[in-house]
Amino acid sequence: MHFAGELIIMRFFLYRQMQHYTSRSTIMLKSETTRPGTLYIVATPIGNLEDITLRALRTLKEVDLIAAEDTRHSQKLLNHFGIHTRLISYYREKETERAHELVLRLQAGESVALISDAGTPGISDPGAILVRLAREAAITVVPIPGPSALTTALSSAGLAEGTFLFLGFLPSQKGQRQKLLLSLADSEHPLVLYESPNRMAALFADALDVLGERQAFWARELTKSYEELQGGPLSELLALAGSRRNKGESVVIICPGAKNQAEGDNLEELLLWYRDHSGLSLKDACRKLASDLGLSRSQIYQQALAIWRDDQ
Repeated sequence: MHFAGELIIMRFFLYRQMQHYTSRSTIMLKSETTRPGTLYIVATPIGNLEDITLRALRTLKEVDLIAAEDTRHSQKLLNHFGIHTRLISYYREKETERAHELVLRLQAGESVALISDAGTPGISDPGAILVRLAREAAITVVPIPGPSALTTALSSAGLAEGTFLFLGFLPSQKGQRQKLLLSLADSEHPLVLYESPNRMAALFADALDVLGERQAFWARELTKSYEELQGGPLSELLALAGSRRNKGESVVIICPGAKNQAEGDNLEELLLWYRDHSGLSLKDACRKLASDLGLSRSQIYQQALAIWRDDQ
């Protein structure tokens, strides 16, 4: 009986060991054979639901998971087209944390579609962090092209230039916004930017103040029932923006200004030119000269102040 008991114990021990190694081998084999999933960057309508592509619809139906900027907003889109794929939130405040989680899902073999509230993800919308991490992890990234407010506005503006400078959303703070516009005052390319409805008047006012009178184009409510495409001088668009309540995000295109090369052989002559010909304020003229000449604004300001006073 003693030997029989030992034999039973040994057999049980060997059985458990075989189970352990078999289970471990199965896990390793599964890990080695599982292929990473694919990340799809899917453009969705910016207003009119009929603008969605057949490829986008098929992708959204077939993936394992849809990462959406706002799940409540995107759920309406999915319901409209009878798509029942699981949704997970992917918004800017949690973008980095969620991106790492999605990469793990992709590495485990799941396919994921990334969508924004409207248009193409990653263009002034969340998405860039996930795409970068996915590429670093050797995960296939597939763009599914479609609607974009940027290209929609450009196609209807009639610009002769083949190039443009896209700025996305400008800073919300007036000082920062003016500083950025000033740095681009001499750009030879049209400036294309997005803006929220409650800052339209402030944007046009700053652009007029910093850049001077220029031709511009304002596209609002693109592809929607109340779509409006308005071109004209910045002063006219400013008056229009201030006369009504604006709705929806807009695309604004500001054309290059006439080339005015500052003239002067020394700082005093340059300051005189800026005072008489640039249309810039004393502060903005000092800022631009400091940038162009590599001087501090404090070095320029006192001399500029005296010159501006002489004109009063």
